[in-house]
Amino acid sequence: MKLATFETADGHHLGVVEGDSIADVTAADAALGPDVGAVLASGRLGDIAGAATRAPKLALDDVTLASPVLRPPKFLAIGLNYAKHVAESQMDKPAHQLWFNKQSTCAIGHRAAIHVPKASSVVDYEGELAFVIGRRCRHVPASRAAEVIAGYTICNDVSVRDWQMRAPTMTMGKSFDTHGPLGPWVVTADELGDPHRLSLRTWVNDDLRQDGKTDDLIYDCFDMVEHLTTAFTLEPGDVISTGTPAGVGIAMKPPGLLKAGDVVRIEIEGIGVLENPVIDEPDTAEGLD
Repeated sequence: MKLATFETADGHHLGVVEGDSIADVTAADAALGPDVGAVLASGRLGDIAGAATRAPKLALDDVTLASPVLRPPKFLAIGLNYAKHVAESQMDKPAHQLWFNKQSTCAIGHRAAIHVPKASSVVDYEGELAFVIGRRCRHVPASRAAEVIAGYTICNDVSVRDWQMRAPTMTMGKSFDTHGPLGPWVVTADELGDPHRLSLRTWVNDDLRQDGKTDDLIYDCFDMVEHLTTAFTLEPGDVISTGTPAGVGIAMKPPGLLKAGDVVRIEIEGIGVLENPVIDEPDTAEGLD
């Protein structure tokens, strides 16, 4: 299944995407919603298919998609995890997994605008495969990690490079509002199959910037689950972004950074397309009323 979260007049609803339509699962069963994360936390993922058969259908083009998980309990991302990206970064292959937090308030959905913040113009894209945790888990060996992954989505790990480099945690430069596009939906693990043989391409406008495959991952999705759960519990709805392939803007000569008017389009085989326009941070995004 392709599970999406979308906006309605009475709040967010969960939907199942079927071709060019979306079944409003929350309209059929109010307990199934408002987003993918909530349904995973309730343990009712198995009830969605039945609800979708009796749910009203809407045209996909007529709905506004939100981040599939509206506010991830954890939004974690790994650095330097594609061999070719390590090479273009002129850094050594990491001896261990390099993790950082993205604050959950940065999550936005398909076609929502990425802001070039007032604080910096050094804004970059990173097309990434992400996965969503489906059950509470700790000490999960890589051999069983597939059991705790509910599905896969696309992430744009938008990065404010100068802020990113100010601290070793990188969190500030990775967490500006609107800098965590996710979507357009979550493809359940049973439908996607092997996540480690997928093509991943990123365009800025009509310029193909990234053209990689997930078989270039240094640490694969299952390695990541084992590593993270060695230290702490993963919970339903946690979003784990798996790193970016070569072709980031900062590595170009001259740098190909994002600016207002650009459109970033990320396509991952078997999942779909996540597209977001880029605008200058509006004055309405400022401070206190």
